[in-house]
Parts: sequence; structure tokens; C-alpha cells
Amino acid sequence: MSIPKNPDAAKLVIGCIMNDKKLIETLFPLLEEAFGPVDMISCWLDFAYTDYYYKEMGTPLFRKVFVFNNLIAQDMLALIKEKTNEIEHGFAIEQKRSVNIDPGYLLSSRFILATGKDYSHRIYIGHKIYADLTLMYSKKHGFKTLEWTYPDYASEGLISFLSKVRDKYILDLKADKGKKND
Repeated sequence: MSIPKNPDAAKLVIGCIMNDKKLIETLFPLLEEAFGPVDMISCWLDFAYTDYYYKEMGTPLFRKVFVFNNLIAQDMLALIKEKTNEIEHGFAIEQKRSVNIDPGYLLSSRFILATGKDYSHRIYIGHKIYADLTLMYSKKHGFKTLEWTYPDYASEGLISFLSKVRDKYILDLKADKGKKND
């Protein structure tokens, strides 16, 4: 028989796609207000590896990924996605988004993104939100993409970045567990 235990806290990672890098000046303070201070680790991709948002947002598209200092409970992801949807709507112009905000979390074994879209590999987590297993980690191979991994998250640059985030997460998790044991 398995014995239920509390899951580890997770590292909050939020990816943003936009067609104007200057939006970060307004977006960044809103994200920090909602989710706490941003870790010094962040990543710009000079372009997004998708054309999915071209019709709505135009081109070119850029991706900025933020990592947050505070660890989160995994079951907070749906509420975080609701909040990022609210922030997205605040940037909309004539019903079209100027920014797409994808929250997710990283654990030592996997990277999960939140989405409002159902699909066979997504698990419902409440509040009309699904969890998308985006990357899996193994000691032998590092982060491994899956057949449904979004192209941005399958890119060498983002996988390398998330590997560094994973290293930082492991240190943060040890420190967090140490505080609880004091």
C-alpha cells in the first residue's frame, strides 16, 4: 500500500510571448506583485519558435521566461493560471492579446505548464485548467522532450536554461526543507 505524503514545493516559472519587448517594463512589476520577487535567473529568446500566435499578436514574437524566488505548492498552479489570464486580459487590445503568459512549475523530475486547453496527455487540476507534462528529467539524459512538447520548450536554449533553473531549484528546496526542520 502506498502511503500518501505531501508533495515537494515547486519552482514557479512563467514564460511570456509578446511582439513588443517593451511590454516587459509594464508586465514585470505586475508579475512580481502577484507572485513575489523574480530570481536573478531569466531568459530572453530572440524569437518564439511558434507561429500559433501570429494571427492574434503579429510578428515577430519574443519569449521572456521568468523564474520566481519563492517556491510554490503544486496545487496552486490552476489559481496562478487564472491570475496570469487576468493579467493577459489587461494587455489586450480590441479583444486580441498583446502578451501570452504561460505559468508552470519545475520539479527535479519534470516541468509542467498550465493551460486552459484539454488534450489526451493533460490532467485536469481544477478551475477550468489542465496541467501539461512538458518535459521529463532523467539523470542520464537531462530534460527529455515529449511528442507534444511545444517547440520553444524543446529548443536547446530553453532546455539549457531550465537545466540551470533545476540546479537552483534543488538548492532552494534543500534550504526550504532546512528551514522547516529548524
